[in-house]
Amino acid sequence: MVVEIKSNLPHCSKAIDGNQNKVEVNILLLGAENVGKSALTVRFLTKRFIGEYGNIESVYSHVEKIDRRDISFNIWDSLYPQSCESSESVSEEQLRWADGIVLVYSICDRASFEVVQQQITLIQKLFSSLSFSVPMVVVGNKRDLHHRRVVSSEEGRLLALSADCGFFEVSAAEAYHGVLLVFHGLHELIKEARGVKKGAAGIMGIMKTVFGKKRE
Repeated sequence: MVVEIKSNLPHCSKAIDGNQNKVEVNILLLGAENVGKSALTVRFLTKRFIGEYGNIESVYSHVEKIDRRDISFNIWDSLYPQSCESSESVSEEQLRWADGIVLVYSICDRASFEVVQQQITLIQKLFSSLSFSVPMVVVGNKRDLHHRRVVSSEEGRLLALSADCGFFEVSAAEAYHGVLLVFHGLHELIKEARGVKKGAAGIMGIMKTVFGKKRE
């Protein structure tokens, strides 16, 4: 399913629904235009590669079975505003919606790599003010165009390492498996983050129960 976004934020629940075997995850795709964000998403959804897309911001919904659980992926394929400053390219609303973030650049486009660097800096600043964070992965796309490469794999890895992100280098045009690893890998990070939050909440609950009791 594809939902075109006009001005309102997509409304997708982050909670586990009534079926304990189904979980929803909201994934935000960021990066400059023409880096292959839509191609990456559609390859994941359909296993097919489509090279041309209109200038449309969309949310895609897709269910995958992972470890015998139905995982409902809501993927927000965002537009990068060409006329705005980098400080306006990510919003608090987007970050509050997202369970995980994919930042995509083209290995053939140095400027797109710099956009991802700028967006990571902005995201970290916003997370600091919001007092929460979500897992992120950096993805270098268009690996099949290695003869036009201007961003090395090492640069991508170092950027991801410095931002505590996962890193993938893929070709949406050539291979489905690499794209699958991106979304499944991010899902694993989201699952781990949710487990940590749940564990922390459980510990706090125990502490309140133990230390909140009056001494007899």
